[in-house]
Amino acid sequence: MPFKVDEIREISNKYEIPLIEDAAEALGSTYKGQSCGTFGDFAILSFNGNKIITTSGGGALVCKSTSHKEKAIFLSTQARDAAPHYQHSEIGYNYRLSNICAGIGRGQMEVLDERVRLRRGMHDFYTELFQNKEGVDVFSEASAEFHSNHWLSCILINSKKAGFSSEELRLALEAENIESRPLWKPMHKQPVFQDAPYYGRKIAEELFDNGLCLPSGSNLEDAEKERIMSVVTQFL
Repeated sequence: MPFKVDEIREISNKYEIPLIEDAAEALGSTYKGQSCGTFGDFAILSFNGNKIITTSGGGALVCKSTSHKEKAIFLSTQARDAAPHYQHSEIGYNYRLSNICAGIGRGQMEVLDERVRLRRGMHDFYTELFQNKEGVDVFSEASAEFHSNHWLSCILINSKKAGFSSEELRLALEAENIESRPLWKPMHKQPVFQDAPYYGRKIAEELFDNGLCLPSGSNLEDAEKERIMSVVTQFL
């Protein structure tokens, strides 16, 4: 889902904060007709195996200046100095995408529009499935200015209004061998960060507690969608 570009950019400009755009899952999404991944000073795209197109792993960095691009390439290719031997004056990394994987990704770009169409179709499927159920909201665009690839269809459940929790629906789907997952667990709730300070209003926690990620693949067939519909309808 595209972020509130205008509002975030206003803050970024006011305080001179570089804008790094996490567009890992947003390839094919647009805001006011402009592609996600092109708003920030830098942007990151992911081509992991579960993304809308894939190179089997890896991703891409998008930047707006040649100097930044060259610096990123330098750091991602072990930061080797211009010397005939292996010499390093800076700490570098081995973050290269192989030529073979990059070739796969270039081929995948040809099917991007079709993948977006299919994912948006899954969103429409869930919108219709839950349209008459109080307390269940399908995550959708805020206005026509936002165009989401709907890489992942998610719902929020108000248990008091719906009469059931997100976990109860997840277990009902799991009982029929249909995988769904809670929304992402907040970083400050991860065991590795349990001693770190936290600042916020617990919005991320509420989303984690009440949200559910539903099957959203581009390759879901009609029979599979009918099975999902049957399980959800019976549960409701």
